[in-house]
Amino acid sequence: MRLVIADCTVDYTGRLSAHLPRATRLLMLKGDGSVLVHADSGSYKPLNWMNPPCTLTVEPATGGALEAGAVELWKVAQAKTDDQLLITIYSVVADVSHDLGVDPGLIKDGVEAHLQELLADQVHRVHPAATLVRREYFTAIGPVDLLLVHPDGGHIAVELKRRGDIDGVEQLTRYLELLNRDTVLAPVRGVFAAQEIKPQARTLAEDRGIECLVLDYDDMRGIDPINPQLF
Repeated sequence: MRLVIADCTVDYTGRLSAHLPRATRLLMLKGDGSVLVHADSGSYKPLNWMNPPCTLTVEPATGGALEAGAVELWKVAQAKTDDQLLITIYSVVADVSHDLGVDPGLIKDGVEAHLQELLADQVHRVHPAATLVRREYFTAIGPVDLLLVHPDGGHIAVELKRRGDIDGVEQLTRYLELLNRDTVLAPVRGVFAAQEIKPQARTLAEDRGIECLVLDYDDMRGIDPINPQLF
């Protein structure tokens, strides 16, 4: 992991264009090759990013950038697409690198983890003809609980919670923004699944085109709620 605090501008080009004017920001370069640009606001959501596989090329500033006071140009190129992130560095406040080692991953509470396991075996609850790609599908900003293949093309990203609130919808929204940049996966639909979904979360999800799915934990485990049996 390399963390660089720098005075910089950021320009994203490719399937869309975006510009971040000059300011002091945190540049995060992860061991998986991803590059994320953060401000001192917005919680943990980056202002812009490039997900792996990608390459980073560092060059001395030249031409107009040099005349404007820049010292380096960072060119981050996506290996699968023409997307490019150009970071123009004017000064570096701090530059720290540290090997974090192998991360054991997120350990969820028993019920939520079991819900994920059960739904992975019962993906028909999401869509009758969907098929599972994998559980804990890795992205540059965290793992998606389930990634499924949609029978009409594209994929389905499923975010699982015991109790679904607005934060969970926001989390899934960020995953969808990132996954839909991948032409191999797109279009990626979102499904927000939980044992209970708060009204505000449902309203936000539906406004963003995300489907809500309420899960019956006992039914998924094959327990009859009317005539429970011990054996």
